[in-house]
Order: sequence, then structure tokens, then C-alpha cells
Amino acid sequence: MPAIPSASAAPPTPGVELAALLADRELGLRALTGAGDRAAAVAVHAVHASEMADPSPYLLGGELLLTAGAQLEADADAYVARLVAAGAAALGFGVAPVYEEVPPELAAACARHGLPLLEVPPRTPFTAVARTVWRLMAEARTRELRRVAEAQQSLAAAAARPDPVPALLRRLAATLGGHATLLPAGQHAGRDAGQGAGQHAGRELPPEAAAALAALLTRVGAPGGPATATDAAAGWQLTAYPLGGEGQVLGVAVPDRTPGDHAITAIAAVLLTLLTTHRAAGAEAGALTRLLLGGSPGEALGPGPWHVVHARGTGDPQALAAALGTVLVDARAEEVRLLAEREPGPQPGWRLGVSAPAGPEALPGAEAQARRALRRAEAARAPLARHTEGGLDALLDPAEALAHARELLAPLAPEQLRTLRAWLAHHGSWDRTAAGLGVHRNTVRQRVARCTALLGRDLDDPDVRMELWFALRTLDRQDNSPVT
Repeated sequence: MPAIPSASAAPPTPGVELAALLADRELGLRALTGAGDRAAAVAVHAVHASEMADPSPYLLGGELLLTAGAQLEADADAYVARLVAAGAAALGFGVAPVYEEVPPELAAACARHGLPLLEVPPRTPFTAVARTVWRLMAEARTRELRRVAEAQQSLAAAAARPDPVPALLRRLAATLGGHATLLPAGQHAGRDAGQGAGQHAGRELPPEAAAALAALLTRVGAPGGPATATDAAAGWQLTAYPLGGEGQVLGVAVPDRTPGDHAITAIAAVLLTLLTTHRAAGAEAGALTRLLLGGSPGEALGPGPWHVVHARGTGDPQALAAALGTVLVDARAEEVRLLAEREPGPQPGWRLGVSAPAGPEALPGAEAQARRALRRAEAARAPLARHTEGGLDALLDPAEALAHARELLAPLAPEQLRTLRAWLAHHGSWDRTAAGLGVHRNTVRQRVARCTALLGRDLDDPDVRMELWFALRTLDRQDNSPVT
């Protein structure tokens, strides 16, 4: 099944519009270049202060660079050109103590290269600018998270209507403030770019944007096509996603893409997949909707059996989900969690912990199994570890258990090991141990006393007996010749 976006993915943190910083009266910033509409379009994603002659190697892109010009080069044009090449969003120049005003040659260079230049007054510390940016970014992220949560509820409610697919498309288009298209399997959007094959909702697209979206849908829907495709035309941002494994494609167009749009479209993609693919045409789509509206996991899944997978790696969680044949993936935490119907196998770039097959009501226990299995895979540096029933044996790494057993029992000779095992097997009975070994009971007493001295352990302690028994069994399995 091709990968589709995770419905649980949180939107990235939005940037701060330069205009919002200019509007903050406490900062008192003044735009010398890049004011007006340009300031509204520029997004600041970080703040970096530097007095280096060339700070460009330390920029990732999107920064508001703050400087007082302590090492400003004579060639201001070269300085600004390097900042633009590094992707700086804007330059903030603090007047005083080095310069009493922004150097005219610096302002001219920023104007030539299109880099917004802000004057930072002497009363405004650079840290105040940075704190304002972080505060505005946190507020923007909170708004986007709230928007995504509200969109999830409204999309789930639309999926529960008698006409779920068109209702969901209409709700998606309205939430994004744009256009949504669902292209069924076997149809070719390119032949009807104007009217468009499939189902449509939302705002009407200009002909150029409609044709570009149709081309994206055809490209993604083709066999072996990409997981997603994006384009821009006539001022519209276009994206296409394949749904399920039956050739259906979802296309969206928005005039302005926001960080939460991808997460919202991901939720719609999951719901549309469950509503339109063969296996989810009935009960599962409604079940997932009930889950999103507050139901229980048992109501949202088929009878299974299901495999819970915990994964840790550096790859794309969506690609991992696709390789395991599932759309049920949670990539929010440090460990990726998945729910798959088919037996998972090793995946390049990942360590996997896989639970035993389980029904829906047993998933909480299966998740604990997968978590422990991943710990064992990491300890053994293995690509995959599965949960196995078997009591204490299954909870320990075999190599570590063998090393512990050898160290614990190293003081004992073979005959002492044989006697200790028989004595433990007969629950400390001298007579039955002697009969089993074919020796006198006093011989057994002497040998066990010698074992006690060599091991430095109290053999009357049940915890000690359990540890010794476990160690002996570990050695027996290694040698494949149990001591009798």
C-alpha cells in the first residue's frame, strides 16, 4: 500500500511574519528596506546575533540576523550577498554603540539584493527581539494545533454522513480555503483538465491551475508513481496524494499553504482511504470515524490478528508504514508505533520490535510486548525482535543470560554442577538426590556444602535457588546436553 501522510503528525512551527515584528511598539523596529507587502510575505523562523565579518556559514536559512556592525566589512554588497545566499530572512542592525545610524552603503546593498533591513533602536536589546519571535512562534503553533484538532473533528463528522466521500471533500476544501479533487482508480485527470474527472469540491480553479493539478493527479496515480507530488500554478499551491492500493488519488489546491494544511490533508487522506478502498468500504470506515469521535480501539478495527510494531530509525515513518502495508502509524513520539495486519519483516534503516498476534481488545498488552521487543532488538543490535512466550527466558537477551550463567557457575567442577542440578531438581531432598545420582546421601551433603562454599551463596534462600536453576538451564541449552 503506498504511503499516505500520518493523521497524527503535528504541523511544523509556523514562522513569524516580519510585519508582526514591525507592529510591536515595544520593540520599536523600523523597516529601512523591504517594508509594505514584502514585510508581510517574509517569515522569520529563528533569530541569530553575530558580529562576525561573515556569519553566513552559521545560518540554516530563515533567520533574522542581528548585528551592531562591529566587524562590518567595507564591501557591504559582498556581506549582504552572502547573507542572501545563505537564506537569511532579514537583517536587523542595532544602532549604537558602534554606529550612530545604519550605514547608507549597507541599506543600499540590502535594497539591491532584496534583503529586508530593520533598524533596531538603542533601547531594544537583541534578546528582546529574540524573545518576541519565540513568543509569536509559540502562539502561531498553538493556533495551528487547535486548527488541526478542530479539522479532525469536522472531517470525522463529515465521514459519518450518509454521503461520506463528497461530504468529506467539501469539508476538506472549506477547511483549507481551497479546492479538493478525488480521482477514482482508472480515470485520467489529464483528459478533462477543465471540468476534471472524479469528484470535486471547493473553489473553482483557474484553467492553468486546474491543468497543473490534473497533471499531478495523473502522475501520482500512474503505476510506480511517486508517493506525493507538488506544484504551483496561477498563484495556487498544488499537492497530490495516492490513496490505498487501488489507484485512487487525492488532490488539493490552496492559495496560501500553512503549516497545518499537510496534517489536515493527512487526516482526510486516511478517512478517504478507509471509505473508498475495497476492505474498508463498509464497517471499518465507520469504525474509524467512531474512534475519532471518541470510540474505543476495539470498535475501530477488524478482528485481526494485528501486530503492534515499535520502531526506531532514521528513515521516513510513512515509507516504513508503506513497506509494512499499513496506514495506521503514529510518528509523534521518539519511537514510531504502527499497527499492521500482515507479519512484519526487517526493514532497512530501522530496528523493529514486534508483538505477538493479537485481537483488538488485546492491543494494550501487545503494545507492551512490542516495546520490550524493541529494547531487545536494540540491545542485540538486531534489525528485528519478536515477542515470544516463555516466561523469564524470553525477557533476557540469550547472550547476556549465557555470560551471566558462566560467570556465576564458574567456581564449580562438572561433578559439582551435576550434583547441584539434581539437588535443585529434587527440591533439596537429600535422599531423592542420592537415589538419582546413585551415591550415598552423605556424599550429596558434602558436595552441596562444597558448592555453597565455592559460590558464596546461601542455598537455603529461594531467590538463590531460582537464580542457580536458571543459570544451569541456560548452560544446558547452550551445550544441548542436559546434566543428569
